[in-house]
Amino acid sequence: MNPQTIIARRIARELFPGMLVNLGIGIPTLVANHVPSGMQVFFQSENGLIGTGSVPEDGMAHPMLTDAAGQPVMALPGASTFDSAMSFGLIRGGHLDLTVLGGLQVDQAGQLANWVIPNKMVPGMGGAMDLVSGAKRVIVAMQHTAKGSAKIVKKCTLPVTSTRPVDWVVTELAVISFRDGRATLLETAPGVPVAQVVAATEADLVIPDHVPEMVQ
Repeated sequence: MNPQTIIARRIARELFPGMLVNLGIGIPTLVANHVPSGMQVFFQSENGLIGTGSVPEDGMAHPMLTDAAGQPVMALPGASTFDSAMSFGLIRGGHLDLTVLGGLQVDQAGQLANWVIPNKMVPGMGGAMDLVSGAKRVIVAMQHTAKGSAKIVKKCTLPVTSTRPVDWVVTELAVISFRDGRATLLETAPGVPVAQVVAATEADLVIPDHVPEMVQ
């Protein structure tokens, strides 16, 4: 199983019927492909759509149905479209049960950096700042390292997205929480020893006596 699928499947286990959920760009979009059968979850895209489904198959994309990154999405029966003002009113008003975002770095206090790399051109900051500040729960979906360098660090060296810490980071190696401002190892991926997670993590990890494996 590839790293992206491991991450998306684990996060999908955090979904419950009737939730209003925002999925960010990249790995987070894959979560919609792993919603448990028969469960109705309302996915919101900040460009003004509630009721997005999984990524459409080849040839089934509609040019007027995209996520916030402009990538094609499906609209499920009963989907609703509206303007950006309404969309960000939902986000800033605290109506999102969960947002799943990508990340460049997360530090050991749960601070997220995911919106810019200094001196590199980016299309815009998007809605990440509003999402981290406004959603009831924030999960970061990202690979554990990038080009051999840790992405879960002692202190973010990139500009942080929000002063609010995230709740979880889910990687292909582990699930890490940030309750009480401390990075705590909750789960390891199947077949991944704790020592491997520690070696790939710059941040200081709190490690319980028993760390279960992720259920996929």
